[in-house]
Amino acid sequence: MPPRPHGDRRILAMVLPLAAAAAPPLLPCPAEAGWELVAGARLPRRGANGQPSGGFSAAGYRPETDELLLLSDAPRGRISGWSGLRKLGLVPLRPLFRLELQGSPQAALPEEIDGEGLVVLGNRLWVASEGRRSAAREAQLLAFDRLSGRLERAYPLPTDWQPAPGRGLVANRGPESLALLRRPGQTDVLLMASESPLLQDPAGQVRLLAWSLNASGPVARPLGRLAIPVGEGWGLTDLLVVNDTGAAPGLLALLRRFQPPDRWQVLLAHYPLPDGRADPDGVLEPLRSWDLIEAGLPPDNWEAMTLGPEQADGSPSLLLAADDNFSALQDNHLALLVPRRSGSCPPKP
Repeated sequence: MPPRPHGDRRILAMVLPLAAAAAPPLLPCPAEAGWELVAGARLPRRGANGQPSGGFSAAGYRPETDELLLLSDAPRGRISGWSGLRKLGLVPLRPLFRLELQGSPQAALPEEIDGEGLVVLGNRLWVASEGRRSAAREAQLLAFDRLSGRLERAYPLPTDWQPAPGRGLVANRGPESLALLRRPGQTDVLLMASESPLLQDPAGQVRLLAWSLNASGPVARPLGRLAIPVGEGWGLTDLLVVNDTGAAPGLLALLRRFQPPDRWQVLLAHYPLPDGRADPDGVLEPLRSWDLIEAGLPPDNWEAMTLGPEQADGSPSLLLAADDNFSALQDNHLALLVPRRSGSCPPKP
């Protein structure tokens, strides 16, 4: 989050189990062909109960049922469900449910968690919580029960990420992303990146963590660093694992810059995905990046990215969501992007 300028459990059980299991999107071919904005919409600022709705910081889409999940960074966090993404921009989206995240006797939820990343997997909601360099607002990986929204356990980040003199995450600068890496016969992995460099790191480098979801609980290990643009205000706000026509898996990263009073820049960058043998301090440069404002994206606080619905011609899509910071000066945008392809590219799978 940059500087600021009750759930229907029956529906939730239907929506969540497969939210992270969709096929990965293709990339533009050739890469310089870029992306096309094909649809957009705004979500209402208030829910049916009259309460403010917004702060959408992470998303997940289930193509089988055309349902979108949005994580709000409201103080204690909430998840809302929406249907109608296949007709985005043509008909209003239909709200399905709203689930408030909450503590449990086993794990107390802080008064404010600032949820910024979401992966839905089996019976759990995995949430990346952004920190403020204080015990009251720790950066953590949180595991919630997917039906009740109750916190099951909070996992601390590695020591290097913890606040110490001249070290650790910058306050309100991450982690803002969470993505699922799933390979046949291997342990599922959650990928988490810092929004901006840690205090002890060089400018233009954000750390990447791999949380192996072992039977005994998630275990974090460093997985290198991603090079992002150098300059005040740049940050990484979301990640998505991609596999372009069977090649080695890669990462799409949503990069955002805010410059007061009202200038926004948004890039989409494609990185190679390091394996478990990668140098934990190695820096990965993007294979390609695209300016999404030039592609037609409205300038705003774009924070969430997920696979979108397949288009009528079989094209895959990316769905982005903007965080309005509960501000009248910003919007709850949704945007659908498709990769451009030339006739000389391989046929779609």
